[in-house]
This record gives sequence, C-alpha cells and structure tokens, in this order.
Amino acid sequence: MADRDEERDGRRGSRDTGASPRPTIRTIAERAQVSIATASRALNDTGRIGEETRKRVRKVAQELSYRPSSTARALVHRRTFTLGLLTNDRYGRFTLPMLAGVSEALADEDVSIFLCAEEYGPDRLRANIAAMDARGVDGLVVTGKRIDKGVPAELLPQGIPVVFVHSAAALGAHRFIGDDEGGAHAATSHLAACGRRRIAHVSGPATFLAARLRADGWRRALEERGLAPFGDALHGTWTEAHGFEVARHLFDRPRSERPDAVFCGNDQIARGLIDSLALMGLDVPDDAAVAGFDNWDVFAEATRPPLTTIDPQLKTLGRAAGMRMLDLINGKRVDPGTVSIPGVLVKRRSCGLEP
Repeated sequence: MADRDEERDGRRGSRDTGASPRPTIRTIAERAQVSIATASRALNDTGRIGEETRKRVRKVAQELSYRPSSTARALVHRRTFTLGLLTNDRYGRFTLPMLAGVSEALADEDVSIFLCAEEYGPDRLRANIAAMDARGVDGLVVTGKRIDKGVPAELLPQGIPVVFVHSAAALGAHRFIGDDEGGAHAATSHLAACGRRRIAHVSGPATFLAARLRADGWRRALEERGLAPFGDALHGTWTEAHGFEVARHLFDRPRSERPDAVFCGNDQIARGLIDSLALMGLDVPDDAAVAGFDNWDVFAEATRPPLTTIDPQLKTLGRAAGMRMLDLINGKRVDPGTVSIPGVLVKRRSCGLEP
C-alpha cells in the first residue's frame, strides 16, 4: 500500500513539468536489482534483510537523491513526521531562535513543523489545537513570551508528547527554560569586576517572574561582593522609553550621587538608557557602564557603544527540546521535569573592557 502510494506520488510529480520524473521505490528496486518489498525494507530499516543488500539499496537511493513520499513514510512508520509548535509570540523574538534549535535537532529526521502563532485566547487556542489534531502531529512544542504564562493543561491534546520551552507548565511536564537569575548574577558580577561599585538595576514589570528573578540575581551578586544595591530595582515596561526616562531619574544629579553602572533587565531598556545618557552629555562606559539581557542583535550590536549582555541561549533551548521530543516520540523512558539552561555573557564595549 505504501509503495503504491509512493509510485502515484512520483507520477503526479512528473506531469507536465518538463523535469525528470522523481525517483520512486520502483526506480530504486530496479537499479539495485532487488524486489520493491526488499527496497522498502532496506530504506525503512524494517524486516530482515542482509547488510550487503541494505547498503546497496541505500547507496542507489543516495545517488538518485531519493526522498520517500510523506504518505508512504507515514504508513510505514505510523507517524506523520510532523510536529506542532504553539506560541503567543507573534513577532518571533523568542520563538524564531528557539524554532531554529528545534529544526536543527530534527534535521536528520525530515520532520515538518506546523506553526500556530496567536495570542492565547481560549477560542483561538482550541481552534489551533484542533487544527494540529486534524493533521495528526506526532508531538507538540508549547512556547511563548514569558516563563510564567502558558496554555491551560485541559486544552492540550491527549495521547501525544508535549514539551514546553520558555513557558509555564504543570508539574511533571517536560520543560526547558533559561536561567534568568543566573544570567543577571553573571552580568552584575561582570560590572563589579570592571571596578563598578554603585550598580543600579532597571527592568520590566515586577508582575513578570523573569523580572523578579533578574532582580534577585542582581542583588545576590552585589551581596557576594559586599556591595549595597544602588536603591531599589526600578521596574517599568520592557521598552526603550522606560530606559530613556529612568536615565534622567538616576543621572540628573551630582556625580557622587549617581550610579557608576546599570544592569538593565533587557536590551531594549539598555538601548533607551544609553540614548538618554548621550543626550545628557554623559559617556558610556566612562561615566557609567551598562549591561543588558537577551543579546538581541537588533539592539545589542546597534547600541553605541555595543552592548554587553546575557545571551539566554534560546537556540540551545530549542535544540534540547527537539532532542527530548524525539526521545518521547520514539518511546524512550525520560524523566520529566524542568531543565534550566545557563545564559552566556557576551562582552562588548559598554562595560569599558574590550571583548
């Protein structure tokens, strides 16, 4: 049945195109001088077959750039070789790097990804999950814009593996997140290592768990070095405007009363703060060193001077999630739980030291 489906796919693919017909399982069998059933077993790694025959069939398939039809593969393996990816990150800031990591993990498996990117309203969630169910996805990756919000468990499909990345998840789920607290600790420690002693912190809303964790990392790094925080963490929006406005609050005062460094909760805030300092006639890093979080190249590399920041390793998160998904689909026993992947400090000139 699978072989006939593949032959039909091959005939359809060659009609009226002027191109050479796509090689089918019959083509491979004839060239390798074996039966169609033997060629199918060799290519799908099923049944009993001699190793010499298996190698000969696969060598022919490689020479002809053979790709099995999705219909045939699905019938043989009882899988669709399709993953669903559900996110509310419509702009792709977090999802696209993570998706690149998932794709990299699946590169040798020839798996397609069905992406649904919309805000998490109950009606839209149900519609998107129903669409994935209709496609018969082998598994579902759930991701989003923040680690403390996610998809209600009762809406998730039953009977397929689900992996969460940069998203909230119920206890006992397979989940991968970045280390917000550890990254903030590393950035603040770097500022202190650059000789800064009055280190302020400007971040996003305190209602975000990520913002609270980054503030915790800032405070812990200072405490370990016997330094007092420069006031309270200044929470606001995750925007350049917030950084721009806070800069005047922090620096429109005598030099002895200003911070000599600022750790910002994301790169957008850092960019706005640096722009504001420039308008005030203050130099980065001479008057104040600045570090950010996210390593978003649109901001970090375009800032003047370029911004020292924490790379949360979103692609690495995606790759780890993709590998976990493959294990689950293949029936391997894997303990569930949350895996936290450390960020990496990317040194640039905003802290006063050359990388």
